[in-house]
Amino acid sequence: MKIRKVTAGLLVAGIALSACGREGSPAGETGGEGADLSYEVAENVEVEGSPTFEKMQQNGGPVIGVKDDQPGLGYKSGATNEYSGFDVEIARLVAAKLGFDPEELGDNQYRAVPSAGREQAIMNGDVDYYVGTYTINDERKNQISFAGPYYEAGQGLLVAEDNNDINGKDDLAGKKVCSVTGSTPVERVREEGLVEPGGEIVELQQYSQCIAQLNQGQVDAVTTDDAILLGYAAEDPENLKVVGETFSEEPYGIGLPKDDDALRDKVNDILQEAMEDGTWQEIYDATLGKSGTEAEMPELDRY
Repeated sequence: MKIRKVTAGLLVAGIALSACGREGSPAGETGGEGADLSYEVAENVEVEGSPTFEKMQQNGGPVIGVKDDQPGLGYKSGATNEYSGFDVEIARLVAAKLGFDPEELGDNQYRAVPSAGREQAIMNGDVDYYVGTYTINDERKNQISFAGPYYEAGQGLLVAEDNNDINGKDDLAGKKVCSVTGSTPVERVREEGLVEPGGEIVELQQYSQCIAQLNQGQVDAVTTDDAILLGYAAEDPENLKVVGETFSEEPYGIGLPKDDDALRDKVNDILQEAMEDGTWQEIYDATLGKSGTEAEMPELDRY
């Protein structure tokens, strides 16, 4: 298999996450910063038996489902309309290894899909694969399949910087807690009865909407994966902070059509190679790793 090398310009979406890890507000200044990531673009790629890959080839590239409002993970710049972050770079790496030059993908080949619409977008064929803080779980496996995990996160809490009443999940009773419709975190808060008695779960379409309500005092806390919350806190450390210990394991996977085993195996091979040859670490260091925090590479679950 022939390969050619390209350099992908990465716009890091203004993050400086806390070296304190899972508790406290992130320190440091935020701001745009440039970095270069080099990917090998494979040629003459074959994924025998994959209808999704055949569709990508016919269309001249993949349609990639992403998030656009998560700093450091999946973020779209209002100034440049470019996507950046750890998840976005994983998506670009996969595209390159499938034989599609990330630099040649047009804006219409990245499709921002909210959490509640992810399974349907994959099942409908609206996206060929989805990379966007997508937790692998058995319920979702009934509708789609996953390659990965490529990252391990945990559910956390974001509150106003001057809030001293909420220091962990045991302090949520009677509070208004916001998360995104269709997300694993909102389901966990409901199933475990964390806001009862007297509390309220507020479900919105995007985390940025939850952040706006938190800043306006309309909700007491926002809950989702700690990696997402640290990104938001880093943007506004004077007003927001992450508190408490994480209370879940959130393995992030790449969402794929359910019955396309050939493509899932291929993407798992791509991820495994990236973890072994240092590419995964380079991507992390250029995005979330700029916080000074460290992360361990997870083990793939080849089911």
